[in-house]
Amino acid sequence: MGMTIIQRRRIPHKASSLVLAALLSFSSSAALAAAEPKSTGRCWVGSWASSQQIPEPHNALPAADLQDATLRQVVRTTLSGDRIRIRLSNQFGTAPLRIGSVHVARSADPASARLQPASGRAVTFFGSREVVIPAGAIFISDPIDLAVPALTHLAISMHLPDAPAQQTSHPGSRATSYLLPGNHVAAPDLRGAKTVNHWYQLAGVDVEAGPAAAAVVTLGDSITDGFGVQPNTDSRWPDFLANRLKSNPATRNVAVLNHGVGGNRVLVDGLGPNALARFERDVLSQPGADTLIMLHGVNDLGSLTREAPASPEAHRVLVAQMVGAYRQMIGRAREQGMRVLGATILPYGGSAYYHPDEANEADRQAVNAWIRAPGNFDAVIDFDDLLRDPSNPTRLRPEFDSGDHLHPSIAGYRKMAEAVPIALLKPRASSRPC
Repeated sequence: MGMTIIQRRRIPHKASSLVLAALLSFSSSAALAAAEPKSTGRCWVGSWASSQQIPEPHNALPAADLQDATLRQVVRTTLSGDRIRIRLSNQFGTAPLRIGSVHVARSADPASARLQPASGRAVTFFGSREVVIPAGAIFISDPIDLAVPALTHLAISMHLPDAPAQQTSHPGSRATSYLLPGNHVAAPDLRGAKTVNHWYQLAGVDVEAGPAAAAVVTLGDSITDGFGVQPNTDSRWPDFLANRLKSNPATRNVAVLNHGVGGNRVLVDGLGPNALARFERDVLSQPGADTLIMLHGVNDLGSLTREAPASPEAHRVLVAQMVGAYRQMIGRAREQGMRVLGATILPYGGSAYYHPDEANEADRQAVNAWIRAPGNFDAVIDFDDLLRDPSNPTRLRPEFDSGDHLHPSIAGYRKMAEAVPIALLKPRASSRPC
């Protein structure tokens, strides 16, 4: 599919003299020329990504921790290549965000702040090591010459001279980040750093790849985000799916981009913007994405009656609105040439969080019937059939239940990844011209 992220950096034809002067002072013309992507006949494909949101108060960092501080974050890429670029985010910022310097290296250990020797690279933006990201924007780095094998952990370090006016974050990182006062972006280790299991101001890592490469976006809630997964273990179901893809020669060039958000809903903002509100950013704008796997809706179903019973009409309206939202997302993705795979909603009977009754289960069955109906999705992954208890179909099988009767266990996540039909994820070069 065609990428919506602009790769060439050009001054608009009608740019004001003020903007032009600012750009020229920002970087020399030689640096700008050096920053221009080379004409290689290759494409940028997302290799790692996370969905952005405003962190809840208990997940936000104290402003003092981000004042003149180095923030080092470890991510696992899913596509190999010799050149990468990094996407920084000020998506929910209320003022421009200045980042003094950025550095990337292969991680020596995903559970530590240590870097692999001689793998570090300074990251530039139009040839400059400093970048100012406008409020509500994402900024893409210049290409970086760094060999990155598939399933490599990268350590991305940034120095923030001043704390963001409002933080942009992905709280459910299931990975440890490191904070240390001062500018230490290139330091081989960050001894004495404060640790936190969240990501901040970081949207993605792209790899330059040939037209035979593509990305799969997994859109969902905490089940996709990996609730219950221990930090630095890469045990979410999309992680297991990436492992599978790399072991198959036909899908070695397929990346997996996890856009799950814990607590997220299809229709209503909760933890993070609703699925429709974030669809353009998290799905359609992902570089090189040609397939979408959608597992979303359990929080909509459970929230309806979490605080009080709902009328039969309210149940009917909820199902109709969820189906309408699915239709919207399927249609938009198909317009971009994407395949859309629908995953059935898992049983959550016995959940103390949602305590569903027969009416909630009827809603789930109605939504799943629509997902399974031929023609609505390009294919169906029946996670419900896979993980439900045959003796009590409203509940997860005990061996696949994390214990809260809502989220799968690690064995359940692995089983989900094994059920995804690999043949449907092969890249289609014709759908994504470079």
